[in-house]
Amino acid sequence: MARLQRLTYLFLIKKENSGNGRFDDTESPFKPIKSPDTRNAIDALLNDKEVPVKTTKVFGCSIKWSEKQNLVQKSLEAWAKEPVSVDTINEEGIKSLMKNSSDKLRLINVWATWCGPCTKEFPDFISINRMYRDRDFELISISADETDKKDRVLKFLQKQQASCKNYLCVDDKYKLIEAIDTSWQGALPYTVLVEPGGKIVYRLEGAVDVYQLKKTIVNNHLIGKYP
Repeated sequence: MARLQRLTYLFLIKKENSGNGRFDDTESPFKPIKSPDTRNAIDALLNDKEVPVKTTKVFGCSIKWSEKQNLVQKSLEAWAKEPVSVDTINEEGIKSLMKNSSDKLRLINVWATWCGPCTKEFPDFISINRMYRDRDFELISISADETDKKDRVLKFLQKQQASCKNYLCVDDKYKLIEAIDTSWQGALPYTVLVEPGGKIVYRLEGAVDVYQLKKTIVNNHLIGKYP
């Protein structure tokens, strides 16, 4: 604790000498670090020495400054205007979805309006879709409601601004389970992440850990910047 307090103090009083820039010279967590710039700067400060490299360049997406907030509002307004619909799907259609003949990473969420955890986490899926949909990614929702509840399902989806592809299963729910994933025991919500060709790289019965799901998506070779 004392070392941490000393380090914090040094950073405050020597801010003009601490430099700025990257943490190190690698963008990928899977590659070795050749130049640990931040560690070198910390070691220098702890030993009352000049930081060896005070400024480094940083490669990547630009910082989202507060003055760009108007762009966020414009995006929210545009998303709110996107049409929302729900189509029916049977067992064979679901099997086709799971084969994923597209070139996109496919996130499939099985839910129902009567399922509390489902409706509670649903907005997180919309946020994830908006975050990654401009890449090789798509979100598909499948409602397990009864077919006579289609209007109720659509109303919920419209409220959530779910402009992704949405389906209502019209087949027996046990056929739905087998068509989605034979290892699924049937509890809702159920979420799978399917690569092109049908490989399931993420599956979870119950509410998702949003951070872990995002991490899994962005680290996938189809989405992330890492080769």
